[in-house]
Formats: sequence, structure tokens, C-alpha cells
Amino acid sequence: MPNPVAHFEIYGDNPEKLAGFYQGLFGWQINPVPGMEYWLIQTVPTDPQGQPTAPGGINGGLMKRPMPDSRNWLSYVTVTSIDETLKKAQSMGAAVLRPKSPVPKMGWFAVLADPEMNVFAVWQDDPNAA
Repeated sequence: MPNPVAHFEIYGDNPEKLAGFYQGLFGWQINPVPGMEYWLIQTVPTDPQGQPTAPGGINGGLMKRPMPDSRNWLSYVTVTSIDETLKKAQSMGAAVLRPKSPVPKMGWFAVLADPEMNVFAVWQDDPNAA
């Protein structure tokens, strides 16, 4: 399929603190790039050139907010349990903007905002969703 999502960025006023939020919620590896105010987000393993090795996997970056109104990213993060993820995210300061909702016969999704009001979604596969 042409034009797959290849990278995502999350903007924050305090990127180091926000890195801790995403590391704690999803277990991602987030490391600063030497000499830059940029953190690489690794959601899947990479090859020596930094390219994802998992089919369909993408990695991203975290940086200081470039514009005051840049407060969203809407990439869907696959989770094992959407209910547990929502509970954990809320305990870490996230807000649920759209509660768990079905996509019939495909799965469940919910839309959240992280502690700095960046919007993102979570997804759980479930062929029995209705």
C-alpha cells in the first residue's frame, strides 16, 4: 500500500516529563538525541540504520512544541486491553475524550489527551466488537 505512516511526532512544553508519561503508559523506549532538543521514540525494534524491523511498525519523535496551538497527534496505538489502558492512562493524568467505542467486527478504540492535552487514540483488535 502506498504512503504508509512512517513516523509520528509528539510536541510538549516539557518533553522530558512527557517522555516519562509515554514510557510508563506504553513501555516505549524514548532517548534524547545528542546535541539536539529531540527525543527518539522507539515503539518497535529497528535495524542498524534505525528503520523499524516489525512489519507495519513505526517509530517517532518528541520535541518542544513548535507552535502554541500544536496540541495533537492522532496515531492509533494497539493495546492488549483497552479497558486497562484507559484506567492506567487516567491514573497518569490523561483525559478520555471519546470513551471506548466499537468498530463492529473489527475492534475497539478510544481517544485520549495526554497530560499536556496532546490527542491520541488507542486500539484493541476484537472481531466480536459490536
